[in-house]
Amino acid sequence: MGKVMGLDVGTKTIGVAISDAFGWTAQGLTTLKVDFDNGKYGLEEIAEIAEAHDISSVVIGLPKNMNNSIGESGERSLYFSEILANHLPSVKIIMWDERLSTVGAERTLLEADVSRKKRKAVIDKMAAVFILQGYLDKPTKGEL
Repeated sequence: MGKVMGLDVGTKTIGVAISDAFGWTAQGLTTLKVDFDNGKYGLEEIAEIAEAHDISSVVIGLPKNMNNSIGESGERSLYFSEILANHLPSVKIIMWDERLSTVGAERTLLEADVSRKKRKAVIDKMAAVFILQGYLDKPTKGEL
């Protein structure tokens, strides 16, 4: 079994994290620049990362509202998951409830006294770590 990749999908960036070989810990890898309005989804970069790191599954954060409904950001993540599944047919795509992942990442960076400028540069990557680590920590790894 390969490693697991975590993605935090935004309108302008996608945060990327990968698991260790045992699937125990998530590490932030990079933040990709994307442009959803113009059809630039970072698929080639994600495919390169998947191949280089022997990725068998991709966990995509599904932002839900606190009442469990899915808003515009959640619809974008679902749309992206379909595009990615078509681009990487041999990789399992898993949607993961990411409520408060960006809030948790922001809090962690604030507690570490990271400057506002540096936080802005790494927040998406950190959110991807929170999403992936949440998935890895679940006793039975399944989909939403």
